Amino acid sequence: MRRSLSPAALVSWRSLALACALFSASIAATPSNAAGDAFTDQQKAGIQKIVHDYLITNPEVIREAIDELKKREEAAELASREKAVVEQGEKIVHSANQAVVGNPDGDVTLVEFFDYNCGYCKQSLASVTKLIEGDPKLRVVLKDFPVLGPDSVETAHIATAARMQLSPAKFWDFHKKLLSTRGHIGKAQALAAAKEVGADVDRLEKDAGSAETQAALKEVATLAEQLKFDGTPSWVIGKEAIVGGIPYVQLKAKVDNMRKCGKASC
Repeated sequence: MRRSLSPAALVSWRSLALACALFSASIAATPSNAAGDAFTDQQKAGIQKIVHDYLITNPEVIREAIDELKKREEAAELASREKAVVEQGEKIVHSANQAVVGNPDGDVTLVEFFDYNCGYCKQSLASVTKLIEGDPKLRVVLKDFPVLGPDSVETAHIATAARMQLSPAKFWDFHKKLLSTRGHIGKAQALAAAKEVGADVDRLEKDAGSAETQAALKEVATLAEQLKFDGTPSWVIGKEAIVGGIPYVQLKAKVDNMRKCGKASC
């Protein structure tokens, strides 16, 4: 599991990095001495004092620079994801290695990368269900992206095998039943949910370890890496790729925007 820095620690780290960058930039911009190959200790001390005094007098510059850096990083990440969506669009939207629910011939496609043990995915289930029930022209693609440990991986194998065996309607019933299960989900819960909707359990056990199942999950993992998805739920709609839970109202707005202007954000 990826370790995250606290906001305070992140600001402190960025501030230090920014101060170092300003110091380096100051040195690069300052005329060199007569020898032209190095600063004297006195010159370095003078530059350091100028940078130090300026930052102490104008500390808001650090915040402004951090905010600008964040904007640039986010813009670069969005551009990188959009590029990946364009390049991998066929696999993202029309791969044979995925479940399609809602209207298979719908005019708008919403793609969700999910993990059956993801709490936010469980919360998003209600939104996705409401969208499907209220929009007969919506096509939803479900991509099993198990990132929360061995049980999620085992569950994904059973779910992939269930998808290969069940009709889209039956798989949707299975998906809702399993994702709405309370507590931690593993192979046993996945098999039980599949059995409840009429799946052949013996066949599930066999197909779960098949090369086809392995290839399907590997494809999703590769797509997620290319899209820089490191958590669930993550979404693709149009050329837009998004990480994190999205409220129903925002999801619906993005679907509506696709019909209105051909983009998730008009």
